[in-house]
Amino acid sequence: MAIKYVLLLITLNTFAFALSQEVVHSSISAYAESKEYTNSVQKKDGLVYGVGADIHIGNAEYKIAYEQGGANTTAKVPEDLEMSKLFFKFDYKFDKHFSANVNYLGVLSDNIAETDGGYAYGGGITYRFGKKLSLNFTEYFTIYNKFDVFQSDLRIDYKTKFDQVRVKFSSVTKYIYVEDGNLSSSFTKNADENYFTTGIQAHAHYKSYHLGATAYFGKRAFAIMQDGFKIQHHAMEFDRTYAIGAGKTFGDFILRAQYIYQRAEELPMSNEDVDVSTIRFITNYKF
Repeated sequence: MAIKYVLLLITLNTFAFALSQEVVHSSISAYAESKEYTNSVQKKDGLVYGVGADIHIGNAEYKIAYEQGGANTTAKVPEDLEMSKLFFKFDYKFDKHFSANVNYLGVLSDNIAETDGGYAYGGGITYRFGKKLSLNFTEYFTIYNKFDVFQSDLRIDYKTKFDQVRVKFSSVTKYIYVEDGNLSSSFTKNADENYFTTGIQAHAHYKSYHLGATAYFGKRAFAIMQDGFKIQHHAMEFDRTYAIGAGKTFGDFILRAQYIYQRAEELPMSNEDVDVSTIRFITNYKF
């Protein structure tokens, strides 16, 4: 547990130093999520809140987020869910082609799941072929009390422009390996040992307006998502994810709203066709 708080202290001190220096394209952010679960035998609805910062200094980028939330549970679960998580990413650009990233993710607390106290490390490299095309490979290693998870992410980004509309297209491929002997823990019961999933994304900018869409296909469980800023540490196997979002820039502020739909199976009890609907609001302040 100590490493989590040492990391948090170092990060906050780094940000304090960063704020006293000349920074470019940096921001602070806050977000809130409302979740609704349909056909779940464990959860009914929930709220999640998060705050973060993205600091650029020279060739380095420091990104951190803290998330806290929970869910109202059904009668089959003895108490309502309460949890908190910490995310950190450091990226360094060596030259116009190469950069490297390191990640840390921590489940600081979870009062009902055996993945309480779990954490993950990641490391990756990006190669930019030019201003339009780039490729990133990141490897994650997640450590829980009774099992471990290895994840490999390959991301390809392509930027282009249609008249006044700037667009970024992305593909994300994930391979996940769940290491747990005979898949015997209560969380890995009925899980597969190997998962392979692919996502496609598009993000468009027109003047001060933003529009984005995402779709993921293929099953996944215990996955790290959103470039290391989401960790799915509950025993749910997702096979569909669709998201759409829109936003607008007002001076130094960006306001965005997203709707995310996911379909999953609750693994321990093999409860299929669980629908998870999420409405998310995000605000950023650039400085």
